[in-house]
Amino acid sequence: MNISLPAFIEDYRDEQWQREGTSRIETVVEAERFIERVGFTNCLTDSRKPGASLYVAVCGRRDAVMPHNVQKDPEASHTWVLKDDLVRRGKVYYGKLTKARTLFLAPRMIPFFNAIWGVPKKQEAKRLSANAKAVLKVLRKEFEMATSDLRQETGIADRKAMTAAIDELQAAMLVVPGEVVYQPKFTYIWTLAAARFPEQLAEPVERSVAVREIARCFLQCAGMTLPGEMARVTGLARPEAGLGNRALVKEGFAVSPKQGVYVLTKFQAQVEGLF
Repeated sequence: MNISLPAFIEDYRDEQWQREGTSRIETVVEAERFIERVGFTNCLTDSRKPGASLYVAVCGRRDAVMPHNVQKDPEASHTWVLKDDLVRRGKVYYGKLTKARTLFLAPRMIPFFNAIWGVPKKQEAKRLSANAKAVLKVLRKEFEMATSDLRQETGIADRKAMTAAIDELQAAMLVVPGEVVYQPKFTYIWTLAAARFPEQLAEPVERSVAVREIARCFLQCAGMTLPGEMARVTGLARPEAGLGNRALVKEGFAVSPKQGVYVLTKFQAQVEGLF
């Protein structure tokens, strides 16, 4: 049986995720405020993917769909420009994180994501590939470096192998893009995540607490989460996402009117009889 969101929840998400024309994002400062408020968001996903999206907020409509020819689409282009500006300013976390999802994180959410997906220094030797360790060694010495220079310094000549190593380090929350350069050729300048967010990445958090707080962050803006939705948005396994949601029910932040469905407690009266 398919479960659909009530209209009032869709309206609530329109407001929270800025899917309305009156609240559409235009400037980098507005983008930073949006990320800080929602906690974490996709960058260039559209209405076909669940969760908050910078692109959808730039469009200012809930049914926004990314066109095939993104280069000629003004909204996609503007989102890309904002992404570059956000990376340069370094006030929010940006990287290819869980299951290759490209996410923005508010600084307050970094400790929780790091508790789930980060690789502690004492585990690097065991968990990182040889190429990833080679890249990390160079960046810890040089602090920041362009992709092409990293290939030269590490001896990883193959572009795909270098991309895989950098993606691995991003997923481990060890490396982030620090700058985007377009001339004389396009490249990212890579830097250490801990150099940009030292306090947040050093904060110890228990895994169960991290899962609960990620669940809280999503539900606060989503209003209601359907079966499997939070897992799809965050990259958590469904059983663990469920543990986070149930922890919110236990403390009274949410109610569960049906198995796998969680709703903010303030909406309890409005969902009675819907399930």
